[in-house]
Amino acid sequence: MILRLSKCILTLLLLLTAAVVLSQPPAPSLPNVVVVLADDIGYGDLSGYRRLSGLDVVVETPNLDRLMERGLTFTDAHSPTSLCAPSRYAVMTGNNPYRSYAPWGVWGSFQPTPIEPKDMTLGKLMRGAGYHTAFLGKWHLGGDYHVRGDTTKIYRGDRSKFQRDVDVTRIVGAGPREQGFDYSLTFPAGIQDVPYVVYENQEWLPLTPESRISDITQAKMTPLRVTLDKDEGLGDSAWNPYRMGPLLVHKAVHQIRTAPRDRPLFLYYAALAVHLPHTPADSLNGETIRGTTPSAHLDLVRELDVQLGMLMDALKEKGMYENTLFIFTSDNGGLRIADTEASGHRSPGPFRGGKNQAYEGGHRVPFIAAWPGKIPSGETSGALISGTDLLATLAALTHQPLADYQAMDSRNFLPVLLAQPNAIPRDHLLLQSGTDRRVIYRDGQWKLIMHLDREDSLTPVSLFDLADNPGEDQSRDLINAPVQQERITRMLTQYMAYRRSGF
Repeated sequence: MILRLSKCILTLLLLLTAAVVLSQPPAPSLPNVVVVLADDIGYGDLSGYRRLSGLDVVVETPNLDRLMERGLTFTDAHSPTSLCAPSRYAVMTGNNPYRSYAPWGVWGSFQPTPIEPKDMTLGKLMRGAGYHTAFLGKWHLGGDYHVRGDTTKIYRGDRSKFQRDVDVTRIVGAGPREQGFDYSLTFPAGIQDVPYVVYENQEWLPLTPESRISDITQAKMTPLRVTLDKDEGLGDSAWNPYRMGPLLVHKAVHQIRTAPRDRPLFLYYAALAVHLPHTPADSLNGETIRGTTPSAHLDLVRELDVQLGMLMDALKEKGMYENTLFIFTSDNGGLRIADTEASGHRSPGPFRGGKNQAYEGGHRVPFIAAWPGKIPSGETSGALISGTDLLATLAALTHQPLADYQAMDSRNFLPVLLAQPNAIPRDHLLLQSGTDRRVIYRDGQWKLIMHLDREDSLTPVSLFDLADNPGEDQSRDLINAPVQQERITRMLTQYMAYRRSGF
């Protein structure tokens, strides 16, 4: 009798426990995250941004415009630098480029990576949170390859000559795998430089069954109407940059469609568009691309927009879109292309300068974030943010701490994304240009441009009040204004204090 009573009590307790568990809401799951880093897309390349700026629209970007309608559009967002390679380091690690061994980049494919073992990366962070991590696109962060015929040695070489003594059939280190990505489709230098090879999981992916490693020269590219942007060198004998964008996006769509259902997806899509050489696809996703706009450059803007639509459609088909944080931005400001500008389309939009320059057109970029039900739809934000801030933001999203020596220049803007009442945006930002060796310090609305002669030798060049002069009109440069000298001195001191911080 006592045994039966005990069993009844136990059964009742189990039923009550089950009822309590069933009545509780399920634990919130982490969202999928898609980060798209476009190549050389300027503030004025998106039709939605052009409308915000009161500019005429020459080429529509309907998919990116829809992303703006469904998410939060930033109007004071910046690439870490005005040049692609150092920006990619900063986005990947959350560290400003001056914390690397080569502060100005550019890391050739056969040079040491600037990413150190102690650094946190986007891939390591998200894999640590249980994500399936995938990198697809332009790497541009150096790499390790064997010397041809000798697997005991790593090849090192700059771009001063044709690099022949390197085995380009596999990336043996310092690639996406080492930085936390479960899957990768890697273009070591995009479509712009050697090696002209595509790697899947760091192994050469032959472009055709007849592919072999051969010399990619301008003479071989001329019949394709391709002008090499950088060097001649080794590559896949079937290399054709017109076909690389479609290859990249179809592989990304496949990753979304085959993503594990028991793990959230982190997809880092480093687009090849719209960097030189301007080689748009004939067609993509049923839409004609080449020759549909005033320039090959703008054809690529349109191709990029179609790619974004394909990614979003794949997420919807898989039932993932409603639980996906989708972020779009660029590695630097827009290109100044003559036939593009002749059509009335200026890639940097209303801002002065362009890629490689310290003016706003060189580093103020589109930045859109959408997450249905979480991020306000169809709104704009004037918060100051940088691509460097992605790592700290995703660390906050996934509830992971960062060491003091990691992501040293990254700031969490998740509260801004979620429109939380306690959101405190950045009030300062350190940036740099490109080959002219200029560095930039934003302190609220004030922007100081300095020339860096040596590590500790700075010469102020320009001071702009962006609230009053967002176009950086040279006639209103305040660098010599007597009333601003105290401000310039203070900003110089603050800049150097931030630059010298860290480990």
